Amino acid sequence: MQGAFATTVRRLRLRAGLTQEALSERSGVSVSTIRGMETGKRRNPQLASVRQLASALDLRPAELDELLTAAAGAAERTTIPVPRQLPAPPAPFVGRHDELDRLDAALRSASGAAAPVVITAVAGAGGVGKSWLALHWAHRNADRFPDGQLFVDLRGFSPDGDPMDPAVAVRGFLDALGVDPGRIPVAPHAQAALFRSLVADKRMLLVLDNAADTAQVTSLLPGGHTCTVAVTSRNRLSGLITGHGARHLPVGTLTDTEADELLVARLGTARVEAEPSAVAELVGLCGGFPLALSIVAGRAHTHPHLSLADLADELRDGTLDVLDDADPAASLPAVLSLSHRALTAEEAEVFALLAIAPGPDIGLPAAISLTGLGRSRTRAVLRRLEQASLVDQDAAGRYRMHDLIRRYAATAHHLADTTRETALRRVLDFYTHTAYAADRLLDSHRDPIELAPPLPACRPQPLPDIPAAMEWFDTEHRNLLAAQRTAVAHAFHHTSWQLAWALYDFHYRRGHRHDQLGVWQIAVDSAGRLPDSGAQILTYRLLGRAHVVLGHHQEAIAAMNRALALSEQQNDRALQAQAHYTLASIWPDGRRALEHARRSLDLYRGLDQPIGEANALNAVGWYAARLGEHDTAREHCRSALALYQQHQDVNGQAQTLDSLGYIDHHSGRHHDAVRHYLQAMSLYRDLDNTYETADTLDRLGHTHAALGHRDRALDVWRQARNLYRRQGRDQEAEQVDRQLDALSRGGHPDGAR
Repeated sequence: MQGAFATTVRRLRLRAGLTQEALSERSGVSVSTIRGMETGKRRNPQLASVRQLASALDLRPAELDELLTAAAGAAERTTIPVPRQLPAPPAPFVGRHDELDRLDAALRSASGAAAPVVITAVAGAGGVGKSWLALHWAHRNADRFPDGQLFVDLRGFSPDGDPMDPAVAVRGFLDALGVDPGRIPVAPHAQAALFRSLVADKRMLLVLDNAADTAQVTSLLPGGHTCTVAVTSRNRLSGLITGHGARHLPVGTLTDTEADELLVARLGTARVEAEPSAVAELVGLCGGFPLALSIVAGRAHTHPHLSLADLADELRDGTLDVLDDADPAASLPAVLSLSHRALTAEEAEVFALLAIAPGPDIGLPAAISLTGLGRSRTRAVLRRLEQASLVDQDAAGRYRMHDLIRRYAATAHHLADTTRETALRRVLDFYTHTAYAADRLLDSHRDPIELAPPLPACRPQPLPDIPAAMEWFDTEHRNLLAAQRTAVAHAFHHTSWQLAWALYDFHYRRGHRHDQLGVWQIAVDSAGRLPDSGAQILTYRLLGRAHVVLGHHQEAIAAMNRALALSEQQNDRALQAQAHYTLASIWPDGRRALEHARRSLDLYRGLDQPIGEANALNAVGWYAARLGEHDTAREHCRSALALYQQHQDVNGQAQTLDSLGYIDHHSGRHHDAVRHYLQAMSLYRDLDNTYETADTLDRLGHTHAALGHRDRALDVWRQARNLYRRQGRDQEAEQVDRQLDALSRGGHPDGAR
């Protein structure tokens, strides 16, 4: 810096065409002083002398700033103080071990870098604990920065003012570095240059807290490669990451264990352990949000007469009142409002619409229908909300909003009733029409239902094949269940029972038996509120099937009798045939079951419905086999298989091949049984039908055991048991465990099937 000042003085003197003596005479500064400045021997130039020279040289403002900057650098080179500006460390601080490790690792990897080291841009929602993390880490590593630590709250999201002008922050840093006010240049860019000059080659830490955007940070970055910078912001600061190589560190919510630790640290072990269930509920309701947990703890601390159960009850009511406070720093709604205030009108409306979308998350295709904005615009708005840390996008590209942020969003932006209802109808139409099309891929032979056209701007998602349909159902399952509940809540009863219809095959193939029952219980109620007898018959019939799969025989019989009575009132033979077909699966009495199957077959034979007839043929074959009538059973099942093959019904073929395997096994034709079972499983796996695959594996195990193929039997039974467990079919899994145990001990499993 001595050289820089000397060079600047000499260059400006020569530009003015003055000798040292002439400049001395004009300025009143001695020749020896001027000579000392130009040779670098004047190590601490006096400010008065510098200003005298500046006046004599008649400098332009930019040249004056250049001279003052050089002089300040020369003066402060030997007198710069060591700033210790870090605020008090946060307390209590819990968890965040992974984030702290990543900050440490970034610091280690950055050593020797050739550019300004922006250690990490710490990003997350307001109140999630970004500043706590940055300050805790900074204090823990303060000894690694012997030349000092600078801190500034850039007030990017402040309740009582606009974001800080970066020039103000620079001036504050110059003051902290001990620069004489008289030596500070006027122009902001010159002040920034002086700041960079002073911290060059210094081992300093800069904590830039609560930044609004990249532009606010850029002028505060050191120019050398020895300083470390940590920036916190509610925005992702993509420009800082792209343009300056910052390392992005997202800060999410605390784990349940960490949330427990925070409450213990704030309230004490005794109070937390006295109400474990209330603590668990508070942790769940706060969703690991540090500010929410701290507010609850503060309320509990200042109101010792309130039990934690009382606080949980207040928080459970769906509002954020218990997390509000007159002090903005202790109010979650106030903190979130600062992020909301920064949104455009369009972004704020989408933020509010996301709060009413059914389910825990949303994919881009559903969001397009929800917003009605089209693909590119919806993606852009979601990206902005993600950058603002109001929504998160997971690795699969799905968007999720924290429950507390969702509660805030539901009331923060007023939506007109028509806007709200139209958006809701669009997204429900999206789920209904996409699910319906997916179900048609799973079973194109199923009797279709008629849907009303989707609303304009609703864009159902096209799905090419069965694997894509099953993957979509797997991904959207919870949202589809929530969509049905939302439809009921808004009296969209057609949508309610049609969603149940569209979920039927997926639930069946995945073994979601309890969900199957739940959606049909809702569907029966919705259909009963419509003047549509066909929908009422269908929903009662499929409710009966859902009951029978769970072993609820009396409930199943009641539902099916209702469906049969309604179909007889309508004199609809097809609906009667379907009802008898389902009744056959309900009766534990094999003879009664066979009677209903034969009645279904008789009705279908008078109709032009070959798949329905094949279903009834297979049912007659199955129940005849259960009664030991193997020749009759085989004849009917072979006829069913021929019909299924003729009409390319793969699911029907798989079911009938399984029936033939059962018939072969029980008539002593074990090798034929193995062949039929393997063919059935191959088709079930093509259909991604894990429910029936488990049953066929179980039956195949019995055939292998009968043939003395012990290892094969053990293998397929283990596969069946694992599938049963994944499907929550505990009774079946326990039965297979007993079979495995018996075979492992060298015995023969009972109850060969």
